[in-house]
Amino acid sequence: MASILRVNTLTDASSNNSTAMSTINQGTAKCWLFGTNAAVLTDSFNMTSGTDNGTGDFTYTIANDMANATYSISATSSQETAAQPVISCNPNSDSNLTTGTFRVELGYSNIAGSALTQIDKAQYIAIHGDLA
Repeated sequence: MASILRVNTLTDASSNNSTAMSTINQGTAKCWLFGTNAAVLTDSFNMTSGTDNGTGDFTYTIANDMANATYSISATSSQETAAQPVISCNPNSDSNLTTGTFRVELGYSNIAGSALTQIDKAQYIAIHGDLA
């Protein structure tokens, strides 16, 4: 038999530090992933699959959809080489954010403002927002 614990606030044993449940719910990542350079999910939470669209271009599918397409993506990757010092892992464009999928591009640039040279590397991505 399942049980439900209903509380408004969590507090430590001394009651000095408390947090509202709404803060806990809103502040946690709704999904995250570690994806290989071929969009294979090595480890993840609330993700179903990844698609390798080509060099440095990946699409990931969220298991339990987000409430809307205005969620936040935090993404990073490792440095390619000393000659390629800036790694960028960004949403492809706002039009590629849906409630159930998102697309990212990964690459480097040696000069600020120059075009991104896309590369295949592992990605570390977290999503924050509201679930549907």
